[in-house]
Amino acid sequence: MKILTLILVLSLGASFADEATENLKGKNLVAWCIVPFDAMKRNPAERAEMLKELGIGRCAYDWRNEHVVEFEEEILQYKKHGIEYFAFWGGHESAFALFEKHELHPQIWQTAPSPKAGTQEEQVATAVTSLEALAKRTSTLGCKLGLYNHGGWGGEPQNLVAVCQGLRARGHKHVGIVYNWHHGHGHIDDWKKSLSLMKPFLHCLNLNGMNDAAQPKILPLAQGEHDLAMLKTVVTSGYEGPVGILDHQNKLDSKIALGDNLDGLEWLKKELAKPGSGGTKPRPKQSSESGK
Repeated sequence: MKILTLILVLSLGASFADEATENLKGKNLVAWCIVPFDAMKRNPAERAEMLKELGIGRCAYDWRNEHVVEFEEEILQYKKHGIEYFAFWGGHESAFALFEKHELHPQIWQTAPSPKAGTQEEQVATAVTSLEALAKRTSTLGCKLGLYNHGGWGGEPQNLVAVCQGLRARGHKHVGIVYNWHHGHGHIDDWKKSLSLMKPFLHCLNLNGMNDAAQPKILPLAQGEHDLAMLKTVVTSGYEGPVGILDHQNKLDSKIALGDNLDGLEWLKKELAKPGSGGTKPRPKQSSESGK
């Protein structure tokens, strides 16, 4: 895969190579925000079947209290349908026990804290200390811990990196970053710089349609004015790690939302390979703005 990325980078003088990078293929994509945000309220079996039908090979599991009773069934259905249980949102001891029972080692995604007071060094130290217990717990599980940008101080790339460095300095080498475009509108203009800073720590990069001023905040891929340029930056950077697509819209069928993103991603990949080859931009099958 490194050779493929090198070929892509070297070919930039003319165009991108036709062959898409492996992490942008459906079997390697991560579906995100498709549990409490799915308007169809699918059960674990229906959700696994949906992912298989769409050709998406991985899922990051978000949940609410009513889903706790389904934790094990979700695991079993993913196994049955060949879906990788890629990540789990936050922490829950019932889930952790099941990961040990089923010998699973998903990434654990946790919102990076945003200390309100102190100097920059003091804020970093506070955030590091507040996360150390989870860092130790995830280490015993054999799970990577991903610090998730969700706005505020903790959502800034330089702070995410500083907290990762602080935790790694304490021996927690498994800690990294899960960066979300839908919470990163403030870094559209300096995306190349931000990506370069975070890239050594990235556990996953979740994509989204990107317009100025976050209008709308959640948007299918290829529908934003900055999607193509930002994705080009990702590919030319040589990033080969996991990539996610999302629903996150409450009123929308997750299958439709994911399908819109898959269609948009295919258009973007064609445009990256050869500008103008994608044809007319795909129209979303259904739209629903979300401010989440």
